[in-house]
Amino acid sequence: MKACRDKKMAQKVKYSFLKILTGSDLSRRRLPFMSVERSDNGPAVWLTGCMHGDEVTGIVTIQEVFKRIKRKRLLRGAVYAFPLMNPIGFETGSRNITLSREDLNRSFPGTKEGSLAERIADKILTTIKRTNPSLVLDLHSDWMKSIPYTLIDHPPGSHCRQAYERAMAVADRSGFPVVLETDDVTSSLSYSLLQQGIPALTIELGESYVVNEKNVECGVKSVCGILEYLGMMEPNNGIASSQLWSELTKKPLKFSFGPVSSASGIIRFLAKPGDVVKSGQVVAKIYNTFGKLQDTIRCDADGVVLGLSDSSVAFPGAPVMAFGVI
Repeated sequence: MKACRDKKMAQKVKYSFLKILTGSDLSRRRLPFMSVERSDNGPAVWLTGCMHGDEVTGIVTIQEVFKRIKRKRLLRGAVYAFPLMNPIGFETGSRNITLSREDLNRSFPGTKEGSLAERIADKILTTIKRTNPSLVLDLHSDWMKSIPYTLIDHPPGSHCRQAYERAMAVADRSGFPVVLETDDVTSSLSYSLLQQGIPALTIELGESYVVNEKNVECGVKSVCGILEYLGMMEPNNGIASSQLWSELTKKPLKFSFGPVSSASGIIRFLAKPGDVVKSGQVVAKIYNTFGKLQDTIRCDADGVVLGLSDSSVAFPGAPVMAFGVI
């Protein structure tokens, strides 16, 4: 019995808040904070969710990961989490911080004297860095019709090569297709962390706005699989998440919105998220009001369909689908 009590005492679970602002009605807005720690010097891993207020799956995924950790217990190390980083956007179903219409994930590293988003970003990044983390997993959601995948930022520079290579190694253990970011985004949480030598990656967990329990299950398996890989949890048959894709997805893919529509009209999708597609394959067609074909969308390269546009309305130059391509 004593050994059992000692084992329980070795793992401490804590739920608390960090103040972010006081409203005009004197109400306080806070960031929920979760932690589970063992009394050793193992890895420190951060989980962050709901950076964008309409991306809710990450919140539930973090909740379920902590339930599993409490049930199975950590072998070593600590797991910290900000499950709801954008409470204002969450309450209004908005991607941005609605008071200022700022994108929190374009506001890092932030500053204490900056805009509302920059101040929140500074508090998030400062708190994460204080724990000297081994890894940060930023959980997001994508278009409403999309599959889970792991997104890696473009390399931040030779001085951060070790952190970047570590992030790539962990991404391979996520159980999802690994997609390399092609946009030059330098003010996201993950990129800011990489710049400071902290391994970080983004996991996209399917659609926004609603909680899809299948995506939550995949997210929990993925995160726990990574914790197992780091030696922080007992292995569970080595299964991170369901692999539903071909050999093609075992190589890193590049993110692409192309080709885009060249005409206005109604989109009719001919491929669905998760489909492996070939170069030149027809994946969508654009029709006008009278049903006349205006454009045929063909793949630029072999790849995987990551998601479909949230709207069936096409405009010239607007993305229709998202792909992970070679």
